[in-house]
Amino acid sequence: MCGGHKKGTGAVEALGRSRGGFTTKLHARCDVRGRPLAFVLTPGQAHDTQGFGPLMRMIADRIDALLADKGYDSDAVGDALTSMDVEAVIPTRRNRRNPAAHDRVKYRWRNQIERMFNRLKNWRRVATRYDKTAESYIGFISLASALLWFPFVYDA
Repeated sequence: MCGGHKKGTGAVEALGRSRGGFTTKLHARCDVRGRPLAFVLTPGQAHDTQGFGPLMRMIADRIDALLADKGYDSDAVGDALTSMDVEAVIPTRRNRRNPAAHDRVKYRWRNQIERMFNRLKNWRRVATRYDKTAESYIGFISLASALLWFPFVYDA
């Protein structure tokens, strides 16, 4: 018996397989101003709804609406948001039999979320995931997100 590297740690380290190699999905919550609040990593091939539950448990404050893309359009997510009395501003996928309506005016605010991801990806290390472990990767994402908070906290 050797105590070397164990196979099968990809899911623990949020590494998924694709044709191009290893991939990771970063799920994030941000506030109205596009400031990052919480992060969850999942393997790249995992469905977006796997990151929904941990993100909603991380921050227990009251939210009025959840803006998300079509990847989060599922009955389970809709039921969870309804039970928490949160408005779901999620466009339905094209293949849904019973599409739910969403507020198009509020959905335009999702641009803030995309801007936050673009600002995070200015750091090449975040965009390409140089880190081997999920802990060090999420640590650097936390550091980068703290730097995104500086313009809001410190006003020169």
